[in-house]
Amino acid sequence: METNGLPQRFVGEPITVQYDALPRLEKKPGCPNEFVWRDHVYRIVRTLYEWHDYRRRGRMVRNMQPAHAATASLRGSWGVGRDYFRVQVDTGQVFEIYYDRAPKGAKNRKGAWFLYREFPDEGDAVPDEAEG
Repeated sequence: METNGLPQRFVGEPITVQYDALPRLEKKPGCPNEFVWRDHVYRIVRTLYEWHDYRRRGRMVRNMQPAHAATASLRGSWGVGRDYFRVQVDTGQVFEIYYDRAPKGAKNRKGAWFLYREFPDEGDAVPDEAEG
C-alpha cells in the first residue's frame, strides 16, 4: 500500500477492537468503531482508506490450484489474508490497522487485530527551518 510519501512509524502491535454493532461476518468484520492500544481507547471518527490483501503466503501458496488461487486472491478464502484500514481517531491521529484473518490455533479460530503503523502529525514531518 502506498503512503503518498507520508512519514510513518511502524508499530506492529496487537490491539483490541470494539464495535457499536456486532459485525455480520466474523472473518470480514469491517472497520471497528474504536480500538484499545497500550491501555488507551481511540475512537475512530473517519475511515480514510480501506484495502484487502487476500494473497496466500508461505505453505498456503501450494495448497490450491492456480485458477482457484487467482479467484481467492480477489475474494479471499477462509483464514487467509488481511483487511487494512487507514483511520483518523478522535485525537486527530492517523493510524493503519488491520485484521489478520488467519486462525491463531485450534482453540482460537478467529483472526486478530493489529496496529500496523502511525502517521505522525504533519507538523512533525516538516523539519524546522532553523535546523537547516
